[in-house]
Amino acid sequence: MKICRRFKTVRAEYEREIGFMLGHAERHAGKPSGKSSAKQAISTKARMARALNSHVGRCPECG
Repeated sequence: MKICRRFKTVRAEYEREIGFMLGHAERHAGKPSGKSSAKQAISTKARMARALNSHVGRCPECG
């Protein structure tokens, strides 16, 4: 599948954000803020999948 520059940008932004959340969760393991950050990372992964799916559906270069 050929992907456009926008797809790569969106994916990179989400992956960076997920990395930050997982890093925070690891540093604060067992604490409420760490648990919350881990849950947010899971939620963000699902949001990324939806965003990229909808992008592929709309983008003439990717779809």
